[in-house]
Amino acid sequence: MSYFLLRRTIGFLATLIAVSIVVFAVMNVLPGDPALTILGLDATDDALAALREDLGLNDPLLTRYFAWVGGALAGDLGISHSFRVPVSELIAERLPMTISLAVAGMIVTLVIALSVGIYAASHHGKAGDWATMLLSQLGIAVPAFWLLILLVLLFAVKLRWLPPGGFAGWSDPVAAIRSLILPTVALALVQSAVLARVTRSSALEVMRQDFTRTARASGLSQRRILWRHVLPNALVPIVTIVGMQFAALVTGTIVIENVFYLPGLGRLIFQSIANRDLPTVQALVMLFAVIVVTANFIVDLLYILIDPRLKART
Repeated sequence: MSYFLLRRTIGFLATLIAVSIVVFAVMNVLPGDPALTILGLDATDDALAALREDLGLNDPLLTRYFAWVGGALAGDLGISHSFRVPVSELIAERLPMTISLAVAGMIVTLVIALSVGIYAASHHGKAGDWATMLLSQLGIAVPAFWLLILLVLLFAVKLRWLPPGGFAGWSDPVAAIRSLILPTVALALVQSAVLARVTRSSALEVMRQDFTRTARASGLSQRRILWRHVLPNALVPIVTIVGMQFAALVTGTIVIENVFYLPGLGRLIFQSIANRDLPTVQALVMLFAVIVVTANFIVDLLYILIDPRLKART
C-alpha cells in the first residue's frame, strides 16, 4: 500500500513538472510582444525596452521558468498585464464561481446518470431500457453548443423562466441560483448521458455475478439489491469516468462562462488571451492542468477504497 502511494505521488509530481514546462514553453513561443500590448502601438522604443526589462522579458528562458515556478510555489503568480493587480488576487476572486459551477454540474450529472443507469440495468431488454439508451445516445451525439442554444431559447427567451445570462451576485441568493441553473444543466446533460451508459454496463455485469443471484434468492428486494449490492460493486469504472468528467466540467466552464457572461476563471482566461496577458494565461492554464491531474490522482487513490482486492495487488 505504501509503495503504491509513493509510486502514484511520484507520478503525480512528475506530471505536474512536465505540464509546467510545456505550459511555460508554449506561452513564451507564441507570437506577440506583451510590452507592445500593454503600452500600445504609439509607445516609443525606449519605453518598450524599459518595460521589457521591468517584466523580465530580456532574461534567459530558463531563468524566467525557474523564477515563475519559484514564485508560484510561494503564491506569487506575477502581476496581470491587463488588470495591473496580482494574478493570485484575480484567481481568488473568480475561482469560487468556476468551482461552484463545476461542482453543481457534477452533482446534477451524478444524480441523473446513476438513477438512469441503474433504472436501465434493472429493466434490461425492456422498453424503459431502450428508451433510456436512446436518450443517452442522443445526449452524446447532440453538439453541446447547439443544446446550449436550445436551452436558452426555450427557458430564457420563450418561457422567460430563467435569465439568459449574467450573474446577480450572492447578495441575492435566489437570483444567484437562478442565474446558475441553465449553465449547470448545460454542463451536466452531455456528461450525464455518457455516465449513464457506463453505469448501465457496469451494473449489468455485476448483476450477472453469483453473489447477486444469491441475494435475489435470499428474498432481498430489487431496490436493496441494486443500491446496496450492485452499485457499490460497479463503482470502479464509474469512478474512472467521474474523475475524467469533473476535469472536463472544470475546463468546460471556459465556454459556458463566456456564453452566459459569468465572472469566473473561464471568462478571465478568454479576456487574458485576447489581451496577450501572459502571466494570467500561464497561471490559469497551469491551474486547469493541476485540477485535471489532481482529479486523476484522487481517482487512483479511490480505487483502493472502493475495491479492497486492489490493495493486495499494490
